[in-house]
Amino acid sequence: MSASSRRVFLGGLAGGTVAAGLAPVGAEAAPLSLTDRVARAMLSMQRAAWEQGVAAQAFLERRDMDLVVLCAREAALRQSADGRLANFGEPDNVTDMAANGEPVLRAAEHLGDPGLRAASDRMLEYLLKRAPRCADGTLHHVSNKPELWIDSMYMAPPFLAVAGQPAEALRQVEGLRLRLWDAKKRLFSHIWDEGRRQFVRRAFWGVGNGWAAAGMVRVRAALPPAMGAERERLAGYVRETIDGCLVHRRSDGLFHDVLDDPSTFVETNLAQMLAYSIYRGTREGWLAPWYREAAERLRAAALAKVDGEGYVRGVCGSPTFDRPGTATEGQAFCLLMESARAG
Repeated sequence: MSASSRRVFLGGLAGGTVAAGLAPVGAEAAPLSLTDRVARAMLSMQRAAWEQGVAAQAFLERRDMDLVVLCAREAALRQSADGRLANFGEPDNVTDMAANGEPVLRAAEHLGDPGLRAASDRMLEYLLKRAPRCADGTLHHVSNKPELWIDSMYMAPPFLAVAGQPAEALRQVEGLRLRLWDAKKRLFSHIWDEGRRQFVRRAFWGVGNGWAAAGMVRVRAALPPAMGAERERLAGYVRETIDGCLVHRRSDGLFHDVLDDPSTFVETNLAQMLAYSIYRGTREGWLAPWYREAAERLRAAALAKVDGEGYVRGVCGSPTFDRPGTATEGQAFCLLMESARAG
């Protein structure tokens, strides 16, 4: 590299670090916005497969394609031979890796990159042809047990829908709902064992219901216009889930980790996940405008938990997710919530 080229390169690098919230050496950093602090903290975190995917989705909805591309390249770099993206030492996970599918696909489209497109295609092929599933085709969440987790509602169906498989995306939504939805409570349980035909965890986990609502929002948006009846059905599913959750909202605007169990810890991320879903629904016209007032209260409660370093405190904490802490998904949903609110 010539001296002049090196100066151009370093000048561009310095500009990029400022854009990402990192000041060049020797320069005084400008104050960061709340969302930039949240994004910076998220980028510092070690991440599992689904966390890489939801982080990339947050950048996608922020329209930050430079960071989407970087996240997508890392997910493709760690793609296992069977097609699972971002497979970083998680041999039993089935659907989690699909959270990376849309960012990789969008990065491929953005760049015209055949390598990234091939990585997206391999992820899709795994879901369609190789992933373990129930007799009716509903994907298992893990490969070593015939278990269905509500987390999967966010991981696989949205990618299937944007990758040209809307009927398969709907089949996954309906299969999970068939087993995990409680019509009386209007909430989803967490884990079902198809082999034993019983719940492993019947609890109405708050974040699990957030995964369900946000996942169905994204599936609905990706369905083609000709599937109007299916879009309306999904809108109804999301509406029921939001209503079921809001029954259990605390006076501070947050929820308990298990929605109907006040002995469990107070958790932050569900408020963000529901606010995201409501902002999307009211903007897209399938949720009544009055829901936005609820979203504003949820948002205020969640933003009050963001500390000076940009960490969203009190979410289901990584790496065990059974106590309050911080996690990539909590950071990502703060960004998703803010992007959905801004439209």
